[in-house]
Amino acid sequence: MLFHNVGYYYTIVGHVLWSLSRVLAGFCIAAVLGIVLGLTMGWFSYVRAIFMPIFNLLRPIAPLAWIPLAILWFGIGEKYKYFLIFIAAFVPFTLNAYAGAIHVDKQLVGAAKMLGANKAQVFFEIVVPAAIPSIFSGAQVALSNSWMTMLAAEMVCATEGIGWIIIAGQAVNDMTQMIAGMLAIGIVGFLLANGMRILERRCLVWNNQGN
Repeated sequence: MLFHNVGYYYTIVGHVLWSLSRVLAGFCIAAVLGIVLGLTMGWFSYVRAIFMPIFNLLRPIAPLAWIPLAILWFGIGEKYKYFLIFIAAFVPFTLNAYAGAIHVDKQLVGAAKMLGANKAQVFFEIVVPAAIPSIFSGAQVALSNSWMTMLAAEMVCATEGIGWIIIAGQAVNDMTQMIAGMLAIGIVGFLLANGMRILERRCLVWNNQGN
C-alpha cells in the first residue's frame, strides 16, 4: 500500500505539493487572462460587443463537463489538468473584473477627464484600481473552484496528487488512506481560503480604512 512503503507524512506533503503546483499554474493563467478580459469588456464597449456573447455562451458549462474534450485535446498528462483548473478560475475572475470596471464611479471618471486625463490614464489610474476589490472577491471564488476542480481532475487521470490518493486508497480498500486524503483536502482548502483573505486585507489597506 502507498503509505506503508514510504514515510506517511512525507508522502502526504509530496502529493499536496503536486496538487498545489497544478492549482497555482491554472489559477495564475486564469487570473491574467480573466482580469484583462473582464476589465476591457467592462470599460470598452467594442470589446464587450465582441467577447461577451461568446463568454455568456461558455460560462454556464461546468468545468468537469470539459474533461472529455480536455483529454482529447491535451492527453492525460499535466496540460489537461491545467486546462480544467484554468476554466474553473477564468469565469469568476472575468465576471468580477467586469463588474468592477463597469461600476466605476462615473463622476470620478468625469473629473479625471476634465483635468486632462486621456483614455489610457483613466483606464489604468482609475478603472483598474477601482476594480481591485471586486477582483479579489472573484479570486476567492476562483481559488475555491480551482481546488475542487483539481481534485476531480486528479481522480480521473493522475498518478500523484491528493485526488489520486483517495482513488488509490479506494482501489486497495484502504480506509485510512482515503480519510487522510479527505483531511488533506479540507486542511489545505482552509489554509488557501484564509491565505487569500489575509492577502486581500494587506493589499487593500486603503479600502479597509475607507470603510
